[in-house]
Amino acid sequence: MKLATPIEAAGLVRSRDTLAVPLGPGQPPGFLHALGERDDFEDLTIFAALLVGPFQVFTKPGVRLLSGFFGPVERGLRDAGHDVRFVPADFRRFAEIAQRMAPRVMATAATPPDADGWCSLSLHAGATIDELHRCGRDPGRILVVEANARLPRTLGLPPEHRHALHVDEIDLLVEADAEVIALPDPHPTEVEQAIAGHAIGFVRDGCTLQTGIGGVPNAVASLLVEGAGGDYGIHTEMFTTGLMRLHQAGKITNARKGWNDGLSITTFAMGSRELYDWLGGEGRESVRFLPAEQVNDPSLIARNRALISINGALSVDLVGQLVADEVGGRQHSGIGGHEDFVTGASFSEGGRSLICLPSTARVGDEVISRIVRAFAPGTCITTPRHQVDVIITEYGAAELSGLTNAQRRAALTAIAHPDFRDALQP
Repeated sequence: MKLATPIEAAGLVRSRDTLAVPLGPGQPPGFLHALGERDDFEDLTIFAALLVGPFQVFTKPGVRLLSGFFGPVERGLRDAGHDVRFVPADFRRFAEIAQRMAPRVMATAATPPDADGWCSLSLHAGATIDELHRCGRDPGRILVVEANARLPRTLGLPPEHRHALHVDEIDLLVEADAEVIALPDPHPTEVEQAIAGHAIGFVRDGCTLQTGIGGVPNAVASLLVEGAGGDYGIHTEMFTTGLMRLHQAGKITNARKGWNDGLSITTFAMGSRELYDWLGGEGRESVRFLPAEQVNDPSLIARNRALISINGALSVDLVGQLVADEVGGRQHSGIGGHEDFVTGASFSEGGRSLICLPSTARVGDEVISRIVRAFAPGTCITTPRHQVDVIITEYGAAELSGLTNAQRRAALTAIAHPDFRDALQP
């Protein structure tokens, strides 16, 4: 291992090269900003997902971004005309893509080494762990670790999943002290509160929870904190501030999960600074980070008893097909673990998959229904109708599993906004 500055590390990337960084909180911002100081790239391909900052390297001629999940930064780069391309894949398949790509350079954020030389991967396990280890073992490749003492030191499940890199694997260690990107607690709207009120009707004592990000999951967590129930478990792709609140309220025991009892399982975390401090302190032993290939594996999701999956979508048609990652034929987000948790929950004993979305959306000056009669030709479906269980809007819940197409149309029309129900009738 060699200590290096961000500029020195960035200087080892060739003008024609391949580079991969993890999703979101696993990204090394100092290293990426240093790459943006260069103007000599001829053909640099970078594989990433859910960028956490407006890194100038992605605006440079000769730089191509292959992203597995679009966020606001990717959308802004694309709309400005830069070379940003979406790679259709769910989160756990990123590992296969990274292995086939075998990027010559890999870079990740981590904590500084402990007394035994281990750098915790902190807020991100995701789908790059195996490839980071392979990169570190290969003398023809370069592994860059940006060590930031502001990151919490979190745990995996050793010995198989230690959730850490050893200094012996690392080629360059870049020291950093930047504040970690934090997400504010979203304040749920009246519509989101109503949706959450319908969703918690499916949550019962002892169930295992999976939630995403946004106003509805935050509202669900708040209602569960205030409610009388409890003895919940957690198996979730993303660990959020709302899930921390459930832990702090004594609602999480993980006693009745059936897989990794006693532990909350996740593959990455994003939220408030309070969340990060808690994950590195009081919550360190109870929350464990595993690779996305395990956390998002439907067969392992299904081993959790009564798994209640709470996710969102952008639109649904009258037979239950979901679009969760495109808007008007343009990439908006990504597939992530959407279909994996819909599938896994359906095979969990007593499990339910809840898809939550407002009944309408505003496009410019126009209000449109998110429940549509049929999608336009060429629309990319995120989750097919036969996987979908429950759709929830502010007007109620439509339980689709076991219904015919005609019954689905009636159930979904009933939870559409009243202004659009007549147009959805046969």
